[in-house]
Amino acid sequence: MRIGEVAEKAGVSVRALRYYEEQDLLQACRSSGGQRQYCETAVPRVRLIQQLYAAGLPSRVVRQVLPCVDAGEAHPALLGQLEAERVRIDARITELLAVRDRLDDVIALTRDPNADCSHLE
Repeated sequence: MRIGEVAEKAGVSVRALRYYEEQDLLQACRSSGGQRQYCETAVPRVRLIQQLYAAGLPSRVVRQVLPCVDAGEAHPALLGQLEAERVRIDARITELLAVRDRLDDVIALTRDPNADCSHLE
């Protein structure tokens, strides 16, 4: 699969794919004409990389996590770091849920000024 096709299917830019290669997160072969060629697993891999970045993981951690995902298990040395990242993500989820509750109250008050909005207090 060519780089443009992977980018389109994964919903990322060609530039992002090149960056992932530079960071050693994604591998491509070269055709005889020098064009990048990706296997079919590249699209789900790119989506996973995007999810890991969206969770706030830096490239160096993503680079460590991907082999663990491939193998289905984490190396003991990485396990503590992954657990710490999970705690950080859980805290962020809690914060985002609180923000969502406040937004729900603002929406409710906008629709009905007499609404009970306990989150705004």
